[in-house]
Amino acid sequence: MLSDLVRDIKNNSSTFINEKKWVRGHFNWQKGFGAFSYGHSQIDVVVKYILNQEKHHEKKTFKEEYLEMLQKFAVEYDEEYLFEWIEET
Repeated sequence: MLSDLVRDIKNNSSTFINEKKWVRGHFNWQKGFGAFSYGHSQIDVVVKYILNQEKHHEKKTFKEEYLEMLQKFAVEYDEEYLFEWIEET
């Protein structure tokens, strides 16, 4: 399952980061995750998005984009369970 994969990635990467002492204190991921899938016919669109992500995020924050995706895919959500947003100033 996808949730098992994400759990394992978060667990292993947290352990790695903490063992390497890449951050002060103890690193851990916040609870939960979001995942969206696209069909094979949309690969070019997804690759183009990834390659232009830095430029794209000059106009729209990750938070704005994520909330738009939830609406676009008609995902019901509770604000309480969304990311702890890190806003750049």
